[in-house]
Amino acid sequence: VSGGDPLIYSDDKLEWLLSRLRAIPHLEMIRIGSKIPMVLPQRITPALCRMLKRYHPLFMSIHVIHPQELTPESAAACGRLADAGIPLGSQTVLLKGINDTPEVLRPLMHGLLKMRVKPYYLLQCDPIAGSAHFRTPVQRGVDLIGALRGHTTGYAVPHFIVDAPGGGGKISLDPEYLVGREGDDLLLRTYRQQIYRYPDPQGET
Repeated sequence: VSGGDPLIYSDDKLEWLLSRLRAIPHLEMIRIGSKIPMVLPQRITPALCRMLKRYHPLFMSIHVIHPQELTPESAAACGRLADAGIPLGSQTVLLKGINDTPEVLRPLMHGLLKMRVKPYYLLQCDPIAGSAHFRTPVQRGVDLIGALRGHTTGYAVPHFIVDAPGGGGKISLDPEYLVGREGDDLLLRTYRQQIYRYPDPQGET
C-alpha cells in the first residue's frame, strides 16, 4: 500500500482499505510504505497502532534519507509501531551530496536499527527527469555497502538496489568478495582487503 502516503488517510479510511485487502483469500501479507513516522510522527497514535494490529501479518517500509530525521519523536513513533508487532524496514534513496558518504550513511543505518527499524534497501536514484543532480554513479553505492560491512553489525547493512529500467525489477548489487579459486580453495577477500582461503573441493556436491 503505497503511492502518495497511505498514512495520510484517517484511521477509518485506512481500515476500510486494509479490511478489504485482508478479505482477499490469496493475499498473504500487507506492506505499507510511508514516510510519516519520520516527518509527522504524531500521526502514529496508539489508536492507529491498535487498528493496524488487527491486520497482521502487516509490515511497514519507512522512507528515510538522512540521520537528522532520527529524532526523539520519530523514535517514539517507530517504538509504538514495533510494540504493535509490526516489523519495520527502511528504504533510503542514495542522493549525491546528501547521504552518499560513509560518515552520513553509517549513523543513519545504525540509528535506524537502534529505533528497531531494520535497514532494508539503499536505492540507486532512478533516472527520472529532474533527478540528474541527485544521482551518484552506481559504483558509489557498491562502495558504500563495502564501507558499512565490518564497521557495524550486519543487521545495519541494507541491500543496495538498482531498479532495472523497462520492468526489470530490483537487482541487488554487492562488493565482490569472491576473488577466485586456486585448486580446491576459494580465495575470499575480507572488508579489510585481506585474502583468505576456504576449502571448497570442486568434486563435492
